[in-house]
Amino acid sequence: MDIYLADEQDVPLSTGPLRRLVRLVLESEGLPPETEVGVVFVTDEVMTEYNRRFLGGEGPTDVLALPLNPPDAGHPAPASGAGAPYGLGDIFVAPRYVRRQARELGVRPEDELSLMVAHGLLHLVGYDHGTEAEAEAMEARERDLLALVGVERR
Repeated sequence: MDIYLADEQDVPLSTGPLRRLVRLVLESEGLPPETEVGVVFVTDEVMTEYNRRFLGGEGPTDVLALPLNPPDAGHPAPASGAGAPYGLGDIFVAPRYVRRQARELGVRPEDELSLMVAHGLLHLVGYDHGTEAEAEAMEARERDLLALVGVERR
């Protein structure tokens, strides 16, 4: 799996555990070894622009997921051919926003950051939270995945 991590902001991050989490989520979701995904850590200002441009939202947000080819929930699309790269998409995370959110929720910033990474990746493979049933399924999957790396989902 090709995991592209880019840190384009100024909050110190430990990317090793986040890279391992990305790999764990992708493997647990049954994605092929040819999968390529981008995880980009951005400033609140950049996230504000992306939120406006891609979702029509206002202000910054914690995570945005931009899938290349949205699959059905829990059933990622297979790679296009043996050995051919399978571009899953990109997620964008705003660490400064996530730290403020963690403080407000009374959780560890590292745990909240892990949740946002897992959440964004699950969106890329087709999970959503538009209905109560979808939200419950997505949160249960987040809880299971985060437990594998010693993080309790809030």
